[in-house]
Amino acid sequence: MKKPIPLIIGVLMLDQALKFWIKSNMMLGEEIHVLDWFIIHFTENKGMAFGMEFGGEWGKYLLSFFRIIAIFGIAWYLRELVKENAKKGVVISIALVLAGAIGNMIDSAFYGLIFSHSYGQVSTLMTGGYAEFLQGHVVDMFYFPLINSHFPDWMPFIGGDHFIFFRPVFNIADTAISLGVINLLLFNRAFFK
Repeated sequence: MKKPIPLIIGVLMLDQALKFWIKSNMMLGEEIHVLDWFIIHFTENKGMAFGMEFGGEWGKYLLSFFRIIAIFGIAWYLRELVKENAKKGVVISIALVLAGAIGNMIDSAFYGLIFSHSYGQVSTLMTGGYAEFLQGHVVDMFYFPLINSHFPDWMPFIGGDHFIFFRPVFNIADTAISLGVINLLLFNRAFFK
């Protein structure tokens, strides 16, 4: 792949279009059941993956600073790969990681400025934001509770406890990052000969 820019733009457009639709049509916590094991569940991630936070407001600024540096580093690396005519698979993988990182950074940087909050209401665009620059929340929506059951009673410590297998809620940007990284891990020998 000589020019990864169309892939990056395509992922970003899909990611942002879906996030805009979710923010503009659903309240935080609202769900649309597509199938028993596939739910559109609107949640917002205030910090890192899986809802983890890092040191409050200043931690979020620090995290955003590192994300921006990572985005520029990945973009530089991708440009070098393209200049060196690297294998198509590695270029696609790195482009997916870059697109996902940019997609989530857009949420964090700008959604707090351009959207109202989504607590108990559908968010409105351009009516005064809910957070400062770099303090916005990342919109997540894909939820796949493939197994929703209880541990067998005979299991020590956790017997009878409820569990859900595949609990994380994620978005298109997260999916792009995951696919890029998994592709690199599975095929790294072929890519980096």
